[in-house]
Amino acid sequence: MPSHLSADRPAAQPPGRGSVDALISQARRLKGDVDAVRRDAPSDGSDPQERWQRALCDLALHQLNDLDEHLAQLRDGPPPAPTTSGPEPVARTAPPASRRGSLLSRVGSAEWNLLTDEASWSGELYQILGRAPAAPPLTLDELPSLVLDEDRPKLTTMVTDCLVDAQRIDGEFRIVRPDGSVRTVHMMGEPVLDADGSTASMWAVLRDVSELRRSQRAVSETRDSLQRHQQRAQTEHRLAVELQEAVLPPWRGSLRLPQQGTETLDLAAHYLPSSTSALIGGDWYDALELADGETLLSVGDLTGHGVAVTSGMATLLGAVRGMAMAGTQPGQLMAWLNQLLDATVQPALGSAVCCRYRPETRTLVWAQAGHPAPLLFRGGAGRRLNSPDGVLLGATSGAVYAQAEETLEPGDLLLLHTDGLVPGRWGSPRSSEAESEAGTAAVNRLLDLAPRFAEARTAQDCVRMVMEEFGEAERKDDACVLVAKVTA
Repeated sequence: MPSHLSADRPAAQPPGRGSVDALISQARRLKGDVDAVRRDAPSDGSDPQERWQRALCDLALHQLNDLDEHLAQLRDGPPPAPTTSGPEPVARTAPPASRRGSLLSRVGSAEWNLLTDEASWSGELYQILGRAPAAPPLTLDELPSLVLDEDRPKLTTMVTDCLVDAQRIDGEFRIVRPDGSVRTVHMMGEPVLDADGSTASMWAVLRDVSELRRSQRAVSETRDSLQRHQQRAQTEHRLAVELQEAVLPPWRGSLRLPQQGTETLDLAAHYLPSSTSALIGGDWYDALELADGETLLSVGDLTGHGVAVTSGMATLLGAVRGMAMAGTQPGQLMAWLNQLLDATVQPALGSAVCCRYRPETRTLVWAQAGHPAPLLFRGGAGRRLNSPDGVLLGATSGAVYAQAEETLEPGDLLLLHTDGLVPGRWGSPRSSEAESEAGTAAVNRLLDLAPRFAEARTAQDCVRMVMEEFGEAERKDDACVLVAKVTA
């Protein structure tokens, strides 16, 4: 707004009251909408994305409050010009507290007359700067006394450029109020020229933008925190994937064992990531030819997600392979795995199925720890094997795991899977009745594939059928499926 001392500019007239009232109504409706969004998205401070969203809402509310107050001032028109009495300027009386609003929304004005060295301040400016209304306004030479030392050169440069080069003022600096609080003030102004073109005075409007800048910093900090969180998550995901790929069997597609002599098993497997988490879980599958000619088949799941869990899975799988190569039977192997988890620094729970297949007798010896039982398909029908006793790995010290035996026939199909493929935890003390019912229904869907399995030529064909049935489903956890087809 032009200075009241400028003779060559007409006094600004406020716009039509009705149009400004309409803008105020719109701003207040928008404030209500933003506040509703903010309330509907509570945050406990643990999620970087929620913190960033809340900070954005806070910033928007600050700016809308600012807009609301400024429109109200625009509707009411400019404040009356300060008057002088005697040699010292007298500040306009501050409005009552009910009309003042927050410092964020108030705009103070000032004018410094270079010809008389007089200064005029509005009442709002006294409030913003924390000065007593009865105190005389500071001159341009005295104004830097309120400013932080490191910001004084900025203020000096702005004022000098305005007075000497007739440049507009538009900048910020920090002041120290008498109570010791530091506030950020935004100053806009311009010189007022006399008839011969020299600078007669300088006028400015000043606004306390401390809360606005605080909200902007909060948005910036939470955005940076979110980006760091996303970068860490991406790095963790990449490390987990690399670790998983390094640990899981290197074969892709079909595998036939033994690799020397008559092939007795046709194998295929597939890993399905979670559809609700970007993190890699602790699921594994494995098939390994042992030194005594038997074949190790195993699947398992360590609870949780991320690099630590994938690393724990790698430890368990390495232990399974090592003990199996040493001749450890499945029941004893499970007991030692349980002891291994029980001894870890960070408590963990896991489930697993471990099988040893003897090709000369076609005997399957297996044990389980809180895990879904293998499914056996024969002659176009399927059934779930009866599970021997075995609790979750890491659930209790000194657990004992029983073994079961099953004689297979040529053409039989054995399907092992982790419980992310179908809901429910079979044999787990954590299972609820609802989970068990859901798990039964989902396993029945697998068993219903028996006629199609009977027509399949390879284990890979059977895995493909399982993927067609379950691969597109929403999955809260990772999953593995391993299919072994007896060929001889």
